[in-house]
Amino acid sequence: MQQVVVIGAGPAGLMAAEMLARGGVQVHVFDAMPSAGRKFLLAGIGGLNLTHSEPAEPFLARYGARAADLAPMLQAFGADAVRQWAAGLGVDTFVGSSGRVFPTGMKAAPLLRSWLHRLRHPADGAFPVQFHMRHRWVGWAARGSPCPALRLQSPQGEQTVQADAVVLALGGASWPRLGSDGAWVPWLQEHKVDVAPLQPANCGFDVAGGWTAHFAQRFAGQAFKSVAIRWQDGPAGAWQQRKGEFVATATGIEGSLVYAASHGLRELLAAQGSATLELDLLPGHSPQRVLAEVTHPRGSRSLASHLKSRLGIEGIKAGILHERLRRDEMLDPQRLAAAIKALPLTLGAPRPIAEAISTAGGVRFEALDARGMLRALPRVACAGEMLDWEAPTGGYLLTACLASGRAAALAVLDCLGEDAGR
Repeated sequence: MQQVVVIGAGPAGLMAAEMLARGGVQVHVFDAMPSAGRKFLLAGIGGLNLTHSEPAEPFLARYGARAADLAPMLQAFGADAVRQWAAGLGVDTFVGSSGRVFPTGMKAAPLLRSWLHRLRHPADGAFPVQFHMRHRWVGWAARGSPCPALRLQSPQGEQTVQADAVVLALGGASWPRLGSDGAWVPWLQEHKVDVAPLQPANCGFDVAGGWTAHFAQRFAGQAFKSVAIRWQDGPAGAWQQRKGEFVATATGIEGSLVYAASHGLRELLAAQGSATLELDLLPGHSPQRVLAEVTHPRGSRSLASHLKSRLGIEGIKAGILHERLRRDEMLDPQRLAAAIKALPLTLGAPRPIAEAISTAGGVRFEALDARGMLRALPRVACAGEMLDWEAPTGGYLLTACLASGRAAALAVLDCLGEDAGR
């Protein structure tokens, strides 16, 4: 019986394992963590965002420069397929007001439990998937043909495992405490696999020069709500604008609105050393209305009371104005009104990759053959976040991980079937 090893028990690895088992091979899943799906469970704490309900064309566009590479995978297993897959595990889904798709229970654990049970105890005649936890891949062994043997560090010491094929689903380098630490990069590069440098994606940023001690102590952890930002999507990109909210940190900014802009801001920082976004504190107000309210006579009231009563500006919104404007600018109605609608925030660096929601970079698609196997290692496929693509939050990350895990399994089955027929 042919045996396939899957390294990594996240969504991409589990999907690959399921497809392989259904394809009639014996599957062994190895993972360094004590249990499967650790990052999947953590991501689902606030409500598991499975996928997104928007039409296929804008959905695919979310993957930017790698949309064409991911298109076949997502056409074969897209948002509708994800919902059907969840339903097959006994988990109903619903579309939220933002278009995001969630399990009705909003939890990741029930879905993962059902999935793991189906993998271990399949009812469709597939082989049961064998799980080996606390087994960390630490590189290739010297022997092994045609598929290189794997070195695995286990509680019993180092082991060498030989299989007919391998699926690597090791993640990127974000949240390394959950297993995705990017240690795999040199082990693929030593076999001449082309790997784009790993970078933070969906990440926060440090403000250039940092906040003042007063602002950091008072407002770190507080949210800018009902605001908008405007940013350039990379050095040659168009200017984008989006409404939402984000959070001030001790050193800068993070949160969903910032994550949406992170790709363009990261590219600007890489190209020119800094990136500036414009913060609109009152996106529902026209510049003319803001100016009229700011210039309205305030009598004996303080400026703070005036801004609160006329425009609702208080708390962190008032704090950022005082943080970024000199006293004479705060007292100049024209400059103050302009800052309320377009306050520049210059960023100095993205936060470290270990803090990022996801990772950009990884195994380039050009390193894969037409089937989807590594050109340099023809019996090895890659899936999930370790491939060179990125996407915003909103269900796009998980959908592409599942779709690429499925595609990697089909590539392996095709490879093994072709070799068996020779």
